[in-house]
Amino acid sequence: MRARAAGSVWLRLVGVALPLLLIAPAFWNGYPLLQWDTGGYLARWYEGYLVPSRSTVFGLYLHFGESSAFWLNLAVQSLTTLWLLQLTLRVLGLLQPVRLVAISLLLILATALPWLASMLLTDIFAGLSVLSLFILTICGDRISAIEKFSLFVFTAFAAATHSATLGVLFGLCLVGWLARPLLGARVPLAGLARGSLTILAGSLMLLSANDALSGKWAWTPGGYGVAFGRMMQDGIVARYLNDHCPREKFKLCPYRNELPATADEFLWGQSVFNSLGRFEGLNDEMGHIVVHSLADYPAWQAGAALRAMGEQLLHVATGEGTSGWIPHTYGIIERYIPAQVAPMRAARQQRWQVHFEYVNWLHVPVALASMLALVVLLGHWAARRRLDDLSLLATTVTLALLGNAFICGVISGPHDRYGARMVWLATFVVLIALARHLGADDPIDKPSAAA
Repeated sequence: MRARAAGSVWLRLVGVALPLLLIAPAFWNGYPLLQWDTGGYLARWYEGYLVPSRSTVFGLYLHFGESSAFWLNLAVQSLTTLWLLQLTLRVLGLLQPVRLVAISLLLILATALPWLASMLLTDIFAGLSVLSLFILTICGDRISAIEKFSLFVFTAFAAATHSATLGVLFGLCLVGWLARPLLGARVPLAGLARGSLTILAGSLMLLSANDALSGKWAWTPGGYGVAFGRMMQDGIVARYLNDHCPREKFKLCPYRNELPATADEFLWGQSVFNSLGRFEGLNDEMGHIVVHSLADYPAWQAGAALRAMGEQLLHVATGEGTSGWIPHTYGIIERYIPAQVAPMRAARQQRWQVHFEYVNWLHVPVALASMLALVVLLGHWAARRRLDDLSLLATTVTLALLGNAFICGVISGPHDRYGARMVWLATFVVLIALARHLGADDPIDKPSAAA
């Protein structure tokens, strides 16, 4: 009895510590982790105009945490993460304190999850929204009304924070509608309607925030510019300009043989993009080239898209863009939030003491092995014709990984950041499957009668 009581106390202490461990990188850093894009989001409240690929909804979310030096934002991210981890285990019938603690600790140690939760960036919400959409859609009959409402609001908010996240969620809902005639009651109509409405709510949330901050009822700009950068990196833009400049007048024609090698260098470095007016000066021209090059070189575009998608699946390293050299973000903080300059400058990141080489010795192999194990699990369940909630979750995560790789890889080009923000979901599913295997007496182990 005494040993059992001591174990119970230990579990409770670890449970209380989990939210803190989820943002341990920020505590170690001495300040929330920053990224190159962070400044663009922070500035939305102050600048009053729309910027390509910078959600005003996420900008408002950051602004509300400024007075706490953004620790309030990290608390929200940490607690939301833990809430969705335990809720996922609960709806699968696998929630036990030991399991929750063990799975959470393994995710903290072996994946990018705590680094995402410790960062002032939209990436943490990309993976969490996949879990929330799954629970809201597939397992709505196992949660309370307040939980349904909370999941709905969170999923809509996550969709509004980044166009790629919205795209992944939209794709999952679309697949759900297409698969429902085959799966029937396994994909409840009411749940599918709830999940789909989060996409509409998120879109309205973004449009409303854009209108409130800029006076324009418009979508966040910048899609063509990002796609243009990826096509330029693949050599398609140079080919298009060489083919068309003799007949058409483009601003880029004089520079067609001097284009940078990478999209990042073109869009964010010191390139001709700056001298020609950036997005405002080149957006129409970039949009024209993107659309017409799709028609001119369809086979090349298809091959480049498939290659980019495949490369994106393998780009899963933690920490891309989280370095000491993020001058734009520093400049935004210095200009608009001067009270934060001293603690920000004192952090390890700003002293160039945050490195990810050793972290990725573990994270990258775990991420790649998790995706491989996920495929093996799906094959095993398909061979046994097993269709329960865990196999549906595994399918959802697989589709989310593929959708994320397609959207991010094809439009923006492969980046480790885009892979790391999603791939921890594969590890989570594999750990759940292992936990279920070790606890074979759990009710959820029995396939659904509908299956």
